[in-house]
Amino acid sequence: MMPAARESLLDAAFTALARRPWSAVRMVDVAAAAGVSRQTLYNEFGSKDGLARALVRRAADRYLAGVERALAGSVEPCERLTAVAEWTRWAAQEDVLIRALLTGCWSERLPAPPLAAVPSSSAVPAQRRADGPLPTPHDFLRIVRDRAVTALAGPTATAVDPADLAHPCELVVRLALSCVAAPPGEGGMAELVRAVVPRQAA
Repeated sequence: MMPAARESLLDAAFTALARRPWSAVRMVDVAAAAGVSRQTLYNEFGSKDGLARALVRRAADRYLAGVERALAGSVEPCERLTAVAEWTRWAAQEDVLIRALLTGCWSERLPAPPLAAVPSSSAVPAQRRADGPLPTPHDFLRIVRDRAVTALAGPTATAVDPADLAHPCELVVRLALSCVAAPPGEGGMAELVRAVVPRQAA
């Protein structure tokens, strides 16, 4: 199947999830909404559990792609980290799967596939990847922190020792996650980020 068709099926499943609990989402309805046969859907994902894993994997990939865009959007460290924090808060508000991945809070309405890898017999490379381990909240914290450190300490960025950046970068990610539950007040995210980023990095 073409990647675009797989995306159409995932889009249809996500739309269905917005309307009803995952337990009430039917594979036949997802296939019909995407304009393919139910057999095609099963060939691509293997099962409803496989579709759930693929949805969650896509949400994780989208979140991390947004982090990369945020880190590439400015040369000023505080602005980069503020962009990461703002993206984290926005993405978690807009996508229930990203919110669940980042917080570890899976409501009864959502698919909740095990985050550990599952045996995969799929011939579809994208599905084999989805059947692999899914990131935990701790994994996201580490991944985003490390990517932020790499971006801020890169050859075109500030000449600060990466070891000095790890702690403030982690604090920014933790701040962003706290703002998912309790949005920042006056001054917004930028003020919070400036409070934890050392002057030599800023």
